[in-house]
Amino acid sequence: MDRTLLTARQAEIRRRERRVLQRLVSVLISWGADPKDVEILQEAVEQLDEFFLLVVVGEFNSGKSALINALLGERYLAEGVTPTTAQIHILRYGEKAEPHRDDRGAWVLTYPAEFLREINIVDTPGTNAVLREHETISRDFVPRSDLVLFVTSADRPFTESERAFLEHIRDWGKKVVLVVNKIDLLEGEAERRAVVEFVRDHATRLLGLEPAIFPLSAKKALAVREQNGHAPPDFHAFETFLFETLTEENRVRLKLSAPLGVARRLIQVYQERVAARAALLQEDLATLERVEHQLALYRQDMEQEFEYHKLRMESLLDQMLARGEEFFDETLRLTRVLGLLNSRALRRAFEQEVVGNTPEQIETQVQDMIDWMVDREARQWRALARELGQRRRTELLEQAAQDAAGGFEYNRQQLLYRIGRATQQVVARYDRAAEAAKLAASVQTALTQMAIAEVGAIGLGALLKALLVGATADATGLLAAGLLGVLGLGILPYRRNRAKTDLRQKVADLKRHLSRVLYDTFTQEVERSTRRLRDAVDPYARFVRAEYERLQDVQQVLGEVAAEVDTLVAVVQGRHD
Repeated sequence: MDRTLLTARQAEIRRRERRVLQRLVSVLISWGADPKDVEILQEAVEQLDEFFLLVVVGEFNSGKSALINALLGERYLAEGVTPTTAQIHILRYGEKAEPHRDDRGAWVLTYPAEFLREINIVDTPGTNAVLREHETISRDFVPRSDLVLFVTSADRPFTESERAFLEHIRDWGKKVVLVVNKIDLLEGEAERRAVVEFVRDHATRLLGLEPAIFPLSAKKALAVREQNGHAPPDFHAFETFLFETLTEENRVRLKLSAPLGVARRLIQVYQERVAARAALLQEDLATLERVEHQLALYRQDMEQEFEYHKLRMESLLDQMLARGEEFFDETLRLTRVLGLLNSRALRRAFEQEVVGNTPEQIETQVQDMIDWMVDREARQWRALARELGQRRRTELLEQAAQDAAGGFEYNRQQLLYRIGRATQQVVARYDRAAEAAKLAASVQTALTQMAIAEVGAIGLGALLKALLVGATADATGLLAAGLLGVLGLGILPYRRNRAKTDLRQKVADLKRHLSRVLYDTFTQEVERSTRRLRDAVDPYARFVRAEYERLQDVQQVLGEVAAEVDTLVAVVQGRHD
């Protein structure tokens, strides 16, 4: 578009357009949009500085080349019943010369028609369900057009492939003029009128507005023009409308509108894609929240279960304490003073009657807690595998699995795959017996530090027995009971009360130490397994949160650009200053 043809206002509009379109290009590139879409948008920006493009489209053998020849008044482009136009052909002003390719691979032809000084006509390959490569060429060129001349044949009007192609043109926001060619093949005015109304009805429903429709015969028009230099009335009406539409002012308006239609289309496409991806990521975030909730419940369950086991152990120690106090009441009496002189027998009686099977009972409680903890961790890994496995089976990722070429979908899938694989391996290899033994060894190691004697490699039950006997029997002074008779009978009640007080203190210390050892051990185990779970999920969580934040930025920019484009559309159409 020649800068000298633009008014100051139009030049300013073009500058604003270029700025907005470049911003859209930047956000699409930064987001990793389809390179083809970025290329289309960049071409739309470049098109602002190029000649007005009148793009002729339609099925092969609909008479596109014949229509252009009729406009030229000479059989210049090749015509035929087969797909003769297999490439893009651009017709420009100039003396007739051999066709040559431009930098985009299109064939350029020149012809000295006056209207070509400001307009380039593009003849596209035929579109149909057979020659898909031709249709692709046409579809790719439509976004660059400023006005689309859609040619359908009267003997097969508005076919399914034409309907789909016109829908594609509509999506790019292009102005369309329809030509029903070969109208002379129909017999009678009624049949012709019926075909035109059929095309009009379907095109109006598809485009959302009634397009200009011209029934004519391009071949007949060319023959008449070659004979007497004038076009028949139907073709003359088409020419008049076309060149009135393509006045300088209208050309500028259509030229400025065309890139905005491209921008609108791409904004809509990527807003939908961003919204779809955001919805997927919101589900991912919800999944991560559920994982965090499960981990919180995991910790909560551990604390509750610990309290339950702790109360059970405390109950066992309280029962032992009650037996101990009863033992002292029954044993430290004047009538049994001779028995008090045998400290070994007294200790053996204390162990049997007071301590009894308390170590074994506590060991059972500890083992129950260990088994629960191991089972709970295994269930947690299975829950994680199940939760994240569901995120892998999404419709969006099915295509990514097929493409596997990179980008958001591929990266997300790979992260989920790695997490899922690692989680499944943990679940598959989780040896409960080994985990329970390892946890029991951890408890025993901690308890060993409390032992009053060298315990070596004895089991947990033997260790607890050593602790209980050492803390209750020895610490209460029973080994020195033989001294009671020497010290006198008057101190027997005092020694009995002192023994009971010491026993209470030692049992309280045992409760506190056992609780602390077990709580610390299992808290460390919860932290360890929770950390392993979080470490497995963290790469995925970081990716999802970062991508979601990036999506929000893209959504904001797309919304701002969409508002600017709408404003520019109103300005170009004269509805806004």
